[in-house]
Amino acid sequence: MSEDTTETAFSYYPVPALADLPADIRERIEGIAERSGFIPNVFMTLAHRPDEFRAFMAYHDALMDKESGLTKAEREMIVVVTSAANDCLYCVISHGAILRIRSKRPQLADQVTINWRSADLSEREYAICDAAMTLAMEPGKFGEPQRVALRTVGLSEEDIWDLGAITAFFALSNRMAHVTDMKPNAEFYTMGR
Repeated sequence: MSEDTTETAFSYYPVPALADLPADIRERIEGIAERSGFIPNVFMTLAHRPDEFRAFMAYHDALMDKESGLTKAEREMIVVVTSAANDCLYCVISHGAILRIRSKRPQLADQVTINWRSADLSEREYAICDAAMTLAMEPGKFGEPQRVALRTVGLSEEDIWDLGAITAFFALSNRMAHVTDMKPNAEFYTMGR
């Protein structure tokens, strides 16, 4: 792991040095780097604004790390499908890597990125992607037909909330990746393959 994070090639905005970050943020990033073997660029990019970094990470963890009726792979699939629709290179590449690992289906991330409708999805996964895409691209059309389809494949009302919250949160993330011109780490491209 390189300590020199002042290189801004992965962000339009200035990237702080790890040593200059507030202790809680530095410790969080160091823990992630220890587990993954590298510092994902999103963390150093968002650390440009420490208060927003903390809020972002708290909501991310509340959605993606909790016990839920949605599997961790299903949550990542929502991120990849909607991020592809939003042309978010960073999130497609980084969460595609996580999806490959969590689903244990390396081809799945590539399939749902290109065309989720023709991917090798179960009925449940298809319904999840369909509802997430409706919410992401035509939110005013999300309603009872999507809820019925999701309940039919086993999602509870709380799971539907989670689907909506993940879709909405990553719409924010996608847009921040665009405004910061965030680039994915090279490590993500080969993870889980």
